[in-house]
Amino acid sequence: MARTPTELLSPADRERRRALRVMKGVALAALLIMAALFAVAFTLQGQHPGWAYVRAAAEGGMVGALADWFAVTALFRHPLGIPIPHTAIIPRRKDEIGRTLGEFVETNFLDADVVRGKLDSAAIAKTAGAWLRDPAHAETVAREAATIGAGVLRALSDDEVQDLIGDLAREHLLDPPWAQAIGGWLERIVAADAHRGAVDLAVDSLATWLHGNRESFAGLVSRRLPSWVPSVAMRLVDDTVYHEAVKFIAAVQSDPAHPARAAVDAYLARLAGNLQHDEATIARLEDAKSSVFDSPRVRELAAQAWHTAKAGLLGALEDPQSPLRRRLLSALVEVGERLTTDAALQRRVDDRVTDAVVFFVTRYRHEAASLISDTVAKWDPDETTEKIELMVGRDLQYIRLNGTIVGALAGVVIFTIAHAILG
Repeated sequence: MARTPTELLSPADRERRRALRVMKGVALAALLIMAALFAVAFTLQGQHPGWAYVRAAAEGGMVGALADWFAVTALFRHPLGIPIPHTAIIPRRKDEIGRTLGEFVETNFLDADVVRGKLDSAAIAKTAGAWLRDPAHAETVAREAATIGAGVLRALSDDEVQDLIGDLAREHLLDPPWAQAIGGWLERIVAADAHRGAVDLAVDSLATWLHGNRESFAGLVSRRLPSWVPSVAMRLVDDTVYHEAVKFIAAVQSDPAHPARAAVDAYLARLAGNLQHDEATIARLEDAKSSVFDSPRVRELAAQAWHTAKAGLLGALEDPQSPLRRRLLSALVEVGERLTTDAALQRRVDDRVTDAVVFFVTRYRHEAASLISDTVAKWDPDETTEKIELMVGRDLQYIRLNGTIVGALAGVVIFTIAHAILG
């Protein structure tokens, strides 16, 4: 069942309608009082000349009341339903009023100088900082930011994210050639002897392994000897190999100029050069890179990494006591404190915000103003008339009431002057 226009009104509009009816009644009562006074005065003025002044006042009051009633009514509808020219102004010129209102807002409110002047006096950074440094307010911001972040994460499609990551990785990581970059990087490291630490670490690790894995040398060489060789000789050979390995590693550890170190340096230098200039070496590295990253296992690990990261972020965002939420809260309070106390930061923030707002207002003020005119153009004329009348109609009824009073005063003044001059 369709609702009546009254049922569609908001409570505030119903109250405005009630007040409008009351004021219409007051204005009409004033007109009726003037009419009654006129009738009485017109009847008695022949017997008592003083009533002529009352009649003049009543005449002026009725004229003023009727004229202002006509003017007020003509704004919203045709008086008495008669299509008199230049009446029903609002419903007839609704679209033009909307355009004019949009132009007025664009010219007088969305002007760059007006906006800049208002923002310059607003102390945006200091006000925001004073609000934000309150832990309760910072907690509100952190909570809302966490809610938005969690919502965005849940809205993301895992497959689309993985495809996006894969595309970005291929575009920025896999497609560019690695060989020349790695070769140049390795060349600079070798030239600066920056690889010494890595070589020392490798030698120390090998020495530690040798001391802890002597049994790994049992049979390492002897199993390749003929079976007729005595077992004592076999053990002797294995022990000799082990001790020589230990001695060799110890010598490399103690001698920074050991030939083995020089061999490593030479190998790394050759590798650096080959990676930059040898096509075969470059091709092998690029093939190896593609084989590793295109393998299903790597894609599976990437998917697992995304799921793990997503689950961890969701858990941290939803837990008010998580380290992430606590650090976010602390950072917000610190930002608020700095915005409140650091005058230089306040100026920078105010300038950036003001410039950004002025830029958007200057660039899009016509679109913002057109929103007003386009919205008004979509309104129904009768509904628009009713809304405007409810907003200003009560005040317009005071015009009718004032017109009645002013008309009465004007009538009696004019009659008095005419009587004094003409007799």
